[in-house]
Amino acid sequence: MEKPFPEMKNDLILRAARGEETERVPVWIMRQAGRYLPEFRKVSAEYDFFTICRTPELATKVTIQPIDRYDGLLDAAIIFSDILVVPQALGIEVVMLPGKGPHFPNPIVDPEDMHRRLKEKVDVHEDLQYVFDALTMTRHALNGRVPLIGFAGGPWTLMTYMVEGAEKAKGWIHKYPEESQELLQRITDVIVDYLVGQVRAGAQMLQVFESFGGDLGPDDFDRLSLPYLTQIVERVKYELGSDAVPMTIFAKGSFYALDSLSSIGYDTVSLNWTIDPEDAIEIAQGRVTLQGNLEPSVLLGSDQEIEVETEKMVRRFGSSTRYIANLGHGILPSVRLEAVDVFLRTVHRVGRRSVAEEK
Repeated sequence: MEKPFPEMKNDLILRAARGEETERVPVWIMRQAGRYLPEFRKVSAEYDFFTICRTPELATKVTIQPIDRYDGLLDAAIIFSDILVVPQALGIEVVMLPGKGPHFPNPIVDPEDMHRRLKEKVDVHEDLQYVFDALTMTRHALNGRVPLIGFAGGPWTLMTYMVEGAEKAKGWIHKYPEESQELLQRITDVIVDYLVGQVRAGAQMLQVFESFGGDLGPDDFDRLSLPYLTQIVERVKYELGSDAVPMTIFAKGSFYALDSLSSIGYDTVSLNWTIDPEDAIEIAQGRVTLQGNLEPSVLLGSDQEIEVETEKMVRRFGSSTRYIANLGHGILPSVRLEAVDVFLRTVHRVGRRSVAEEK
């Protein structure tokens, strides 16, 4: 019999995602387990990136590092992994080059290459079990301190990586329209199974990162991203039924799609820094929780500037029930540890005040 997960001590972010009342604004940071932390750099000096991802003990360790450092200030942990484990499961080699990021030595060049090289059927429990094991281990190790977030990349974003960049991906959609749809569907099918597996392994919330959504214009987004993002949320929630967890969509730069993204079934829509909170609130009309959206480079500034900009952000969103504070993208590697502390403490201080003012 499997060991039951510890009872939750802080479910603030889960309540906010579901639109329930909260005593303060919850906060976490995209890429919070990563290169800005000296304790993470120590681990990464000994092990390469994907070794950490594929070793549950190491993934657990680095996932919890920011929760320990900023004890009581972060309201969620996000499992240490990468969106590119899905292309790897499909049979595509991915390496992480130090100081440069992900590299595909042999990207897919055309439909014939796609049919020849991609796996016809991916068994996520065979190819991605290490992620599920890390989730289960981390959920126990957190001991209910905060919820655990699982994630995956969006289909358009993963396709862009797999064919070697936005220019070639856009070339595909014009030269090979049917095959592009086939590739997006094959990626989608793996993502659905992967996210369902993550929840069954212990994830309490899910986020889909359509990081290259902003490379598409509105019409192409509606054709090449939105239908697959819709499939993902509908199919994952159908598969999980009563065990379904809150789901977040982050389509970076796709501000024009906020109305659509607010109506397809996600509980939370994460925003980057290019959209005004007031505009987002007006468009969303309370249908979803909004997450974001401080410009990450603000954390490179002085403590005073961080306080001012963070307070302004929280006040502009100003919701005690349908808002989660975060950055508008991932934290930058050069951010000071003290800057993160200032950001988190400011959200706590102003977030409590905002709730009190609304009541």
